[in-house]
Amino acid sequence: MPVEPVKVRPDRLPFFVYGTLRPGGRHHARTLRGRTALDEPATITGALLYEGPGYPYAVAGPEDARIHGALITPRAADYEDVRCALDLLEGYTPGGRDNLYERVETLAARSDGRTVRAWVYFAAEPLAARLRASGTPVEGGDWPAGGPSRTPANLDDSSRSEDPPGTDDLSRTEGPSRTEDPSRPAEQV
Repeated sequence: MPVEPVKVRPDRLPFFVYGTLRPGGRHHARTLRGRTALDEPATITGALLYEGPGYPYAVAGPEDARIHGALITPRAADYEDVRCALDLLEGYTPGGRDNLYERVETLAARSDGRTVRAWVYFAAEPLAARLRASGTPVEGGDWPAGGPSRTPANLDDSSRSEDPPGTDDLSRTEGPSRTEDPSRPAEQV
């Protein structure tokens, strides 16, 4: 069940991802590849997914609602860089008034049934209210990792392009390139 948005906390929680950040999604490769200790299937309850323009939105929902995704645990050495990159990608600034998403704490259930506290990005108000009023729910709460084939007209959010401003080249957050640090394996570049 989702918990209210929190201020910046020192907790190094894993991240529950449900859209383009899932393994196989375009932002997973650009933002997380080589920087995770563990990627595993997981679900959260008390939340609904809605179709968006090339990516889904999660919002708080009824207790029995479920979202399927992945639990991403960044490597300890990369945690702060990953958190900053995800906050930037999701249009989230701690305490910001114009956030596209809010980073909130939730409980994620692993495939073996164990639960773990995790961060998840929920659509911020007033977008969440628009989605609840006229959005297209994702049936079964499982958005394809590769993205939908269409953009619902009622969710065309002109305030956000497919990639948020400033994220067209996230390579600057992925650490040094292979030519800068030849000791790093190629899959971590």
